[in-house]
Amino acid sequence: MTRTGWLDCGSGVSGDMLLGALAGVGVLDALPDVLASAPGLAASIDVSATMRGALAGQRVVVTTADPDPPHRSRSEVRNIVDALPLPDAVRTKAQQTFDRLASAEARVHGVDVEAVQFHEVGAVDAIVDIVGVCLGMHTLGLQRLTVSPIALGGGTAETQHGPVPVPVPAVLELLRDSTLTAVGGDQQHELATPTGVALLVELADGTSELPEMSVQQIGVGAGSRDGGSRPNVLRLVVGEATAESQQDWLLVEANVDDLDPRLWPGVLDALLAAGAADAWLTPILMKKGRPANTVSALTTTSQFDEVRRALFVHSSTIGLRTTRVAKSALDRECIEVDVSGQCVRVKVARLEGGVVNINPEWEDVSAAAASLGRAAKDVLADATATARRMLA
Repeated sequence: MTRTGWLDCGSGVSGDMLLGALAGVGVLDALPDVLASAPGLAASIDVSATMRGALAGQRVVVTTADPDPPHRSRSEVRNIVDALPLPDAVRTKAQQTFDRLASAEARVHGVDVEAVQFHEVGAVDAIVDIVGVCLGMHTLGLQRLTVSPIALGGGTAETQHGPVPVPVPAVLELLRDSTLTAVGGDQQHELATPTGVALLVELADGTSELPEMSVQQIGVGAGSRDGGSRPNVLRLVVGEATAESQQDWLLVEANVDDLDPRLWPGVLDALLAAGAADAWLTPILMKKGRPANTVSALTTTSQFDEVRRALFVHSSTIGLRTTRVAKSALDRECIEVDVSGQCVRVKVARLEGGVVNINPEWEDVSAAAASLGRAAKDVLADATATARRMLA
């Protein structure tokens, strides 16, 4: 079993909504002491119960002694976070979240990362949001976190740079660097803030519907806005997921018509070495009658970047497509059988406890056949029969 969290982002996401959801599952107790020990930050949090529509939730408000927090460079924010009494893992996650924000802002405004001046996301409340969420998630001790498609909203939003379209440019840049998915939604205002999206990109393992899990805790974080077509809340569901439900699977494919066919075995080996669960070729016929192959790899979201890199490096493709897929697998185990003194591993697959497949490992069969001077097909038959007797 895997300790798993899932975030319902159907009403969007922001730093304070994430803090509220974490407060709802009781993992923000250490944050006030962290803030109190930070020189010059002068920030505190107020957690209160509230209603959004018909749903009860927790609202977290950050207060500061400075009514007009200054703009801050990335290096200034880095120094503030480094000075906080945090576990190393929390500090790293918080710094990486700000790195993502700085990179997104730099691309939006066409400047160097170190030249970025944080405005909205550099204010004290955003520092508290990012540090608090990273600390709360660390305390929660999740082994896996997935999120629903993130509702972004529409219309326009007012910023320090003037009005900008929603989704705001920084949010789209952040999503471009991730495998998370998003949707506009039916509300004409900003639902997802750069701070909230940056935290999800840094902390979440992928997008999914509610995983198959036993529900243990529920935290409901309330946003500042009330009203609208659905309650303005973000829900955090925590529980235990089965091994099979804890993975999000991606099918990565490319059509290739210009690779020397002698290279294909190496390409497939490279994809498997990069973490793909499976990799294969399918002959196809492309435009103008050109013969080609579709190279496919099945991977989890956590291994996607490495598999993607392997496909680009080892094949001649200049583009690929990615499809989210569901995968069902049988329970399996590996046993060893003796064939005339040679050890052969056998993979056994079960459905509802009953054996449905018995497959000797071909490498072992081949090695045993060579050692015994027998035909491989005979060793295969003996290994299969021996395994069946053992499992009867």
